[in-house]
Amino acid sequence: MINIDKSYVYKIEDFEFKDGIFQLLQKLQKLNYQLFIITNQSGIARGYYSKEDFLTLSSWMLQEFQKQKIFIKKLYYCPHSPDSNCKCRKPKTGMLDQANKEFGVDIKNSWLIGDKESDIEAGHNFGIENTIFLSSNYQNRNSARYSVDTIFDIIDLINY
Repeated sequence: MINIDKSYVYKIEDFEFKDGIFQLLQKLQKLNYQLFIITNQSGIARGYYSKEDFLTLSSWMLQEFQKQKIFIKKLYYCPHSPDSNCKCRKPKTGMLDQANKEFGVDIKNSWLIGDKESDIEAGHNFGIENTIFLSSNYQNRNSARYSVDTIFDIIDLINY
């Protein structure tokens, strides 16, 4: 959702922010939303990259957000493979539970924005009603409350 999906990106030179991500996060921040990143990172378990590679990339990404005056409350990640049956991998709610435990998430007024079905399912499993699925593939629309084509559509949707 944050970056263009190039399959298992772990190098800074391969990372490309999606158009509109800075504007969206700045808007959400101005509306007093706490910003969290919740991400499955099975590339670690699969051996495509190391935990250190992921943390290096994440640190760089968070610094780029800070340069834009965007402050992510915390980044949560699941390093496990899909068959590990861990509690943190989306669509399970372990990472959302942790954010709630640490920061007291206002579930009723939260938005979960994702570009994978597992993102939306995790939001539903956690009790978040305001879910947005970002996909330009109309055949890939799912059970999210809203489905949009671009990040700019999200900005227009959350316009209050």
